[in-house]
Amino acid sequence: MASRAGPRAAGTDGSDFQHRERVATHYQMSVTLKYEIKKLIYVHLVLWLLLVAKMSVGHLRLLSHDQVAMPYQWEYPYLLSVVPSLLGLLSFPRNNISYLVLSMISMGLFSIAPLIYGSMEMFPAAQQLYRHGKAYRFLFGFSAVSVMYLVLVLAVQVHAWQLYYSKKLLDAWFTSTQEKKRK
Repeated sequence: MASRAGPRAAGTDGSDFQHRERVATHYQMSVTLKYEIKKLIYVHLVLWLLLVAKMSVGHLRLLSHDQVAMPYQWEYPYLLSVVPSLLGLLSFPRNNISYLVLSMISMGLFSIAPLIYGSMEMFPAAQQLYRHGKAYRFLFGFSAVSVMYLVLVLAVQVHAWQLYYSKKLLDAWFTSTQEKKRK
């Protein structure tokens, strides 16, 4: 056996590495997908905290009504969207399939559904802003509907990627489980 600095072992040209053990691809995918999902969860938590801050300032009237408008109705159920993210994080340490499935199902209920409702709720205000140039709700001088549509589009992308990676992770975990059952 050769050391890092020493000579190569006698009788080998370095091409005999095919027989060595390697990490199975589903384990490599699991680690990669967990990392990607964690990044998306942290982005979601930042969006969630910004939404909580906006709603708190609006309800507590810490700033004038001209600065921060009252929250839209879809923002209240969207506050529950932190639950699927926490379930997803809880599923990672022990590769808990049931928590990951619960996370994916609750993401549809608590994340995607309020966002769809929000796009429908804000559509008349967006249409009025587009057609007549009039906005009645403001967020630090900007039209609240424009800012919230930007947040909504970003949140849809985060949750869509989170669902996609969660499904791929679930498939990788099922592959791992099936191989263990065969042995």
